[in-house]
Amino acid sequence: MSPHATGRRRVHRFVAGGVPLAVIAALAAAGPAAGAGGSHGGGDRHGSAEVVRTATLGDIPLGAFSNGLLPGTVSDDRGVDLGGIGSDIYPAGRKDEFWTVTDRGPNGQIKVDGTKRRTFPVPGFDPAIVKIRLAGGSVKVLDAIPVTTASGRPVTGLSNQQRDEAPYSYDARTPLAYNPNGLDTEGIVRSPDGSFWLTDEYGPSLVRVSARGKVLTRYVPKGLGLKGTDYPVVEALPSVLLQRKINRGFEGLAQLPGGDLAIAVQSPLSLPDTDAGEASRTTRLLRFSPKKKAVTAEFAYRFDPVGVVDPGEDDTSELKISSVVAVGGDRLLVEERTDRTARLQLVRLDRRANILGSAWDDTTTSPSLEQLDDPAASGVPVLAKRLVVDLGKVPGVPGKIEGIARVDRDTFALINDNDFGMTDGTGAFDAQGRLVDSGIETSVTYVRLPHGI
Repeated sequence: MSPHATGRRRVHRFVAGGVPLAVIAALAAAGPAAGAGGSHGGGDRHGSAEVVRTATLGDIPLGAFSNGLLPGTVSDDRGVDLGGIGSDIYPAGRKDEFWTVTDRGPNGQIKVDGTKRRTFPVPGFDPAIVKIRLAGGSVKVLDAIPVTTASGRPVTGLSNQQRDEAPYSYDARTPLAYNPNGLDTEGIVRSPDGSFWLTDEYGPSLVRVSARGKVLTRYVPKGLGLKGTDYPVVEALPSVLLQRKINRGFEGLAQLPGGDLAIAVQSPLSLPDTDAGEASRTTRLLRFSPKKKAVTAEFAYRFDPVGVVDPGEDDTSELKISSVVAVGGDRLLVEERTDRTARLQLVRLDRRANILGSAWDDTTTSPSLEQLDDPAASGVPVLAKRLVVDLGKVPGVPGKIEGIARVDRDTFALINDNDFGMTDGTGAFDAQGRLVDSGIETSVTYVRLPHGI
């Protein structure tokens, strides 16, 4: 995605409510970047998992995209194209069509006086639900729905309050205002009635959104005390989640048979402190009942050692769960990843392993769940898991996979987060404040498993 290329295509205005004019499909149909492939094989002849298809999103100027949804929200996109739609992916019901969700928008980190600052180069960007279709080697945008407040204003992706990272301008020099409505959107599922559920990293939050994108309810941990929102906020989640690592709240989201939701905390909680969370390999999965509007179960999930997930990596804090996929009954496919690679594990949400309301939800418990070297040996019912596929060993799978969807019994769709083409550091933008693009594209990759699941 080169923002410096000539002839950048014009995005025509979207119809209010998220239904775009037909031109949007043509806009995204320009095809993948040079060198991207269409259908191809990537496995061996011995029954290994293989890449069977790759499709790539073309260049769509971010300002035009955003202003087509909500006019006047972006005054300067700094040369950034639409990206970041790989926060999650969910089947849309038709062959090769999916719902995706952007994250909070272009953002990075720049160190100033020895301290990292969180930058928001396009602070007016509003997270969006984006419907896509794979056509040959291209990803086409079929529809886009802005996430808005009860009165129809953009929620934005800005930090909510002082417990979050302070927001700054693209060069990390100018402070920006906090916005309690802001959402760092990550996971997505669609309900049978057409509404959506999203996860958010700030609260962390579970967010119910109407079919037209309006936030209906934001469920947050008890004691969060988020004030000034333009939508209902309900403190219905366990208060222990207030200990989430900064920028590592809820990420993976799945819809179980019967309608319950499974939610993954991306990384171990910072309990009792940051150092404990950074060193821990134990995170948590939750089961939420939309009918009861409450968490009904909580489970301890144990990562494999970081060197197993990502050979050569020795920093345990790089371990994350970015996606969970319902595969029948109480079974989940869980993605353990670093930014370079990922492994998919199969677990069952065994109610006998429920730790909700136990001592492990008490922040005064010492040692904490996160501090235990071997939780199972300490009597914690850790979820059993089975490795399904090591994506790091599948040729053609890109890095930073954040979304996974089931295509059929044998095939999964993977989508990467390209971070809107941004990198960290002072080199992310040139002297004119225009993006120096990373060259990483948004792509959807189909991986076929030899024995299905």
